[in-house]
Amino acid sequence: MKKKGFVVLAVAAVLTLGTATMSAWAAEGWAQSGNSWSYYDSNGYKVTNVWKKGADNLWRYLNGNGEMAVNTWVDNTYYMDSNGILVTDKWMKFQESGSSEYKWYYFGSSGKAIMDNWSKINNKWYYFDSNGEMQTGWVLDNMYYCGTDGVMRTGWQKLFPPDSDYDPDRVSPGDEDDDGKHWYYFSDSGKKYMPKETSGDYGTYKIDGVAYCFDSDGALQTGWKNVGVDNADYDIQNYKYYDSSGKLRTGWYSIEPPEDLSGYEGDVEWFYFSSNGTPKAGPKEGEATTQNLTKINGKTYLFNDRGNPVYGLQKVRIGSTSEYTSYYFGDKKTSTMQKGKIKVTEGDGDEETYYFSDSGRGYTGVKDGYLYYMGKLQRAEDGVRYEPITIPAGNSYTTYVVNASGKVAKNTTVKNADGVKYKTSSSGSLIKVDDEGASGSYRDPIEPVWKE
Repeated sequence: MKKKGFVVLAVAAVLTLGTATMSAWAAEGWAQSGNSWSYYDSNGYKVTNVWKKGADNLWRYLNGNGEMAVNTWVDNTYYMDSNGILVTDKWMKFQESGSSEYKWYYFGSSGKAIMDNWSKINNKWYYFDSNGEMQTGWVLDNMYYCGTDGVMRTGWQKLFPPDSDYDPDRVSPGDEDDDGKHWYYFSDSGKKYMPKETSGDYGTYKIDGVAYCFDSDGALQTGWKNVGVDNADYDIQNYKYYDSSGKLRTGWYSIEPPEDLSGYEGDVEWFYFSSNGTPKAGPKEGEATTQNLTKINGKTYLFNDRGNPVYGLQKVRIGSTSEYTSYYFGDKKTSTMQKGKIKVTEGDGDEETYYFSDSGRGYTGVKDGYLYYMGKLQRAEDGVRYEPITIPAGNSYTTYVVNASGKVAKNTTVKNADGVKYKTSSSGSLIKVDDEGASGSYRDPIEPVWKE
């Protein structure tokens, strides 16, 4: 290491060695000749290239000419001040000759300049390169950062990426991002957090109990990020969302869907993020089962494969069986399971009356004197007045007689428009047709019209 062309910015002081000036050799010790000091051995020869203490017990250095070194480096490791005293436990600032730039060095208690290492000085950490120069900016493969004062940074820092200019001003996460800066997080040891090589493009890290996402360079991420969730059932579940402060979003949130996923109805959609940030999702509409129903804060939802809560009339399979029925989730603004008697717009745009049980399942059977199948009101066809409709129930079936409004004819005999008589029981089931026993099945019920 060469320390050439530097000017020491220090005030020279008068050297006092505690010995008399020697104009001629008399004994071993220090002697002054003009403005320089030398040390003579017992034979009267100047000693050279050696360390010697003065009467003040401080170290000096005799150079190759046998003169005490002042304002200069020794062995590119030590520095002698203007009084020729070894600098210890002290910062020194040097200006490169012909330049306005300064370089800072620190000399420890042994007098050695700290080189190629970290050093804790006044309870702050600094890094010095192999020449002993205090470093600023990104250091050690861009894993640490030292401010313009050289102090190692910890915690959140908003910085330009490595190998670019940086701004030392510090703000807080969530402030408006500008000038190409990014947020980085440095642990108490000063090491920048970044994902492990095996964790893909992104990695998560909890700070004060809050999860954040960082890219492979350690820069804080915001917005939708494909973090690649293990065993994700649906594409949307590979994504998590981080708000403008970088915090992992949980719970309900209305946002634009990920740009690289398609099939969404609107520019902005509702998503529900679980406690680990994974969006809730389910099968494609029409392929869901009752096992996919999800209760959140006392309300029941059904999510599609894009991660949105469905709305409107939905075809839902019952458990693991092949049977299915209807559920109704209101309009898009509501998107929650509905109960009771409701006017429903079917998939073809027509409005029909439905009844949904307390479990949300479309009711099949007689309810409040009216006949329903999979929740849909069953009515006699126009112009026939009364009509028998056969409702299947597992391996059996029951035939009911209803009028044009869907009301069940109970414990009575009625005629249709052609004069055919239907006799019913107290439950409304068909007993006789034209005074003869009723057998076989009649018209099938009309199923709901699902959304395509």
